Amino acid sequence: MRGGPGQLLAGRYRLTDRPELLRAFAVDERTGESVLLRAVELPVLLTAGQDPEAEATGQGDRLVRRVAAVGSAAPSWHPRLLRGVGAFVEGELLWTVEERPAGQTLAELLAAGPVPPYRAAELAADVAGALRALHEAGLSHGNLTAESVLVCEDGAAMLGGLLAGVAQEALAEDLGGPGGRRRYEVRATLVGPVAERWPLDGGPAGDCWALGVLVQRMVTGRAPYPEGGVPELVTAVRDGRREPSVACGPLAPLAERLLQPDPALRPTAEGVRGELAVLLAGAPEPVDGERVARAVELKPDAPLVPLRRRRVRAGRPGPRVEPGARTPRIPPALLGPLLVGGVFLLLVLGMTAVVLFAG
Repeated sequence: MRGGPGQLLAGRYRLTDRPELLRAFAVDERTGESVLLRAVELPVLLTAGQDPEAEATGQGDRLVRRVAAVGSAAPSWHPRLLRGVGAFVEGELLWTVEERPAGQTLAELLAAGPVPPYRAAELAADVAGALRALHEAGLSHGNLTAESVLVCEDGAAMLGGLLAGVAQEALAEDLGGPGGRRRYEVRATLVGPVAERWPLDGGPAGDCWALGVLVQRMVTGRAPYPEGGVPELVTAVRDGRREPSVACGPLAPLAERLLQPDPALRPTAEGVRGELAVLLAGAPEPVDGERVARAVELKPDAPLVPLRRRRVRAGRPGPRVEPGARTPRIPPALLGPLLVGGVFLLLVLGMTAVVLFAG
């Protein structure tokens, strides 16, 4: 997409930054809210005997209606679910719109490295709560990835990307049919080798499987399945070839169950949320990094007998006493006079002895 800050889309969304590839940030001029725009390319369908432009327009309108229907059915009241605003077609792009509070995506957070297991549990609990609300409304998400999770400034996680996922899946079905090789190829182009997007089954069970992939990605920094390409990824998922969940630490048992091939063996979103609540309730207290990093300073032993303070004339520092040094019993200033007096006393005693001996 070309354009930049100030460009107006759909007569309503004013871009606030230079658009990225198929993504842009904007302000809704009707509400003043910050929103995120995601785009899906709409290739022109060349159908014999039909106007290509009219066909593309009709296809875009059908997709907008399907996306709008899901958006209106989603529980927008849930505090951990980003609200989908709507969709529109601009040129050969279908744009979806959702609210965008301040924060960063989980993908941006993970770019700096994995997160500790208990922090991952907090984020996963927020996502599980959002999934539960969708499932209770009769919907599934289908687009749970690190890119669709927003970590807000208060540390809470919010789940977005619902409308964008609906648009991609609807377009894959329109172009490739309900199933088969053609739909697989179209979907592979739209989705790419993202492990969370390729469960063996759809619906709520597929969302929970994707949450298991995301949990392991958060803790280990990578997906449990290879993501070198879609064929390799899909084959590994089908054959159950993945990295063990033991690396997830306290989250390992939950991740293992979420990644079970049999959807009947996976916990529901409500079950996941309950298990994580128990895990977090028993979590150890956060470690004070400064206290642990601080070295223990060993002070020298103090004298057994406290030293008396001596008066020191102004401007003349007193003698410095090293720690542990023995305090002299006779002050240094008296040593000279005492020595002279002792010599004099010895002379007097000697002379007295001579006189007495001679006399």
